[in-house]
Amino acid sequence: VQLQASGGGLVQAGGSLRLSCAASKRFGNYYRMGWFRQAPGKDRELVATIRWSDGSTYYGDSVKGRFTIYRDNADNMVYLQMNSLNTEDTADYYCAADRRYRSGNSDVMDYWGKGTLVTVSS
Repeated sequence: VQLQASGGGLVQAGGSLRLSCAASKRFGNYYRMGWFRQAPGKDRELVATIRWSDGSTYYGDSVKGRFTIYRDNADNMVYLQMNSLNTEDTADYYCAADRRYRSGNSDVMDYWGKGTLVTVSS
């Protein structure tokens, strides 16, 4: 399975970006999709996850109220809408897929895509 994240770029603080994740197979085959990020010198951080079956979501504390993860079954895409961005959101963002029924806040995933870089300037 190949996952491809896109939509990263340079944005000013307070701005918005939308990341997209596409897969080589139907997302419906996976129980959970997620977005993670890793900033230079920092550990990987779970940003948000969504269950494909019912759309239930989980958000990391640092992005609650600012980011929204959602899916489009028809287009087979998963998105991360990021609003009110700040410099601490600067990181490589990764899309991942989980084929097991893990909890929403689990950072264990079965498939990972390459990152897309988000840079927030002050």
